[in-house]
Amino acid sequence: MRRRGGGLPLGARAGVDRPGPAPAPRGRGRGVGAEGGRAARAPDAPARSPRRADLDPRGCAAVNADERPPRPPWSDFKAALRAAGFRPSRRLGQNFLLDENMTRAIARDAAVGPGDFVLEVGPGCGFLSVHLAQLGVRLLAVELDPILAPIAAAFLAPYPSAEVIEADVLAGKHRLAPAIAARLPGAGPWHLVSNLPYSIGGPVLALLAARSHPPDSMTVLIQLEVGERLAAEPGTRAWGPLSIAVQWAYAVRILRTVPANLFWPRPAVESAVVRMERRSDRAPARDRARRQRVVARLFQRRRQTLGRVVSDLLRDRRGAEALLAAIGLDSRRRAETLALDELAALADSEALAALDSPQDPSPDSRAPEPDEPEPRPSTPDRKKTS
Repeated sequence: MRRRGGGLPLGARAGVDRPGPAPAPRGRGRGVGAEGGRAARAPDAPARSPRRADLDPRGCAAVNADERPPRPPWSDFKAALRAAGFRPSRRLGQNFLLDENMTRAIARDAAVGPGDFVLEVGPGCGFLSVHLAQLGVRLLAVELDPILAPIAAAFLAPYPSAEVIEADVLAGKHRLAPAIAARLPGAGPWHLVSNLPYSIGGPVLALLAARSHPPDSMTVLIQLEVGERLAAEPGTRAWGPLSIAVQWAYAVRILRTVPANLFWPRPAVESAVVRMERRSDRAPARDRARRQRVVARLFQRRRQTLGRVVSDLLRDRRGAEALLAAIGLDSRRRAETLALDELAALADSEALAALDSPQDPSPDSRAPEPDEPEPRPSTPDRKKTS
């Protein structure tokens, strides 16, 4: 279901009108924490429009294109959530970023402006979305939750260049939903700016990085542990398939950590703002996808020596030794110590390339296999919302 709307100004400050502890997930009722959840609608399926009582009218009033509507405070969002019967689920990781300064910083870090195409995954009730829309971007916000999507759309209504789609961004474990993929630019600059749901952060970033036309930049708020994996260096414990999948195409930096007390409800983990800028020297998408499939095989046995792993893959010990020697790799090294250029040289070798036979050759439909995939709860309220 599509809903037209626009960006939402940041109205909350840490410590101001902070809600109390999150209610326990309900077994029945309308809240997202209801047992069993709700099935997500298809992107074009009809859904109820939010009632007037659901939202403070200040978030929905039409405005002149030359005027900037006032940024609603967090209390307006909180009232809309309460009117809609929404209850955040700690168990499923629904946490709202309340701090206006931090939200403003995320939008500033993204370095987006008028006319830029921005994808936001998991806008929640639209707190970050409003600030992005006020920057004049063309915003496409994808929200799974059937209660949160209309709330975000209503707060974004003053911004004709913004749109909320009620849908799951993923179709299966490692695929981008076709309806969402069809909306992404095939040429020209575009960006991802999101307070990503904890449960799908790694897969979404790997999928977007693997596209033939990936975002120019990705600025995301995610778990600190995932951020450390994205920015990891070879030979470190965090270095693995997810690090490599993203770094094939991006330079990655952790900009700042975000303490748990800036969220409601308070999460059990620290978060971080991570900035990824697209590399000009990235290989074509099909080459990156093929290399990543080799990386997945190597890292299944990351602690074993290259000589043993490659010998088993080729079923030829002498052939493996000759291959590694030709590339200049010591057979006693382990896969977890290899840098990107070394992994590329190994994956591009004729012997290993011949082993590759992907089931789905499309680089835009299938994500590289991330290390230690994050669990995806089956109910719609799996989100960490903004």
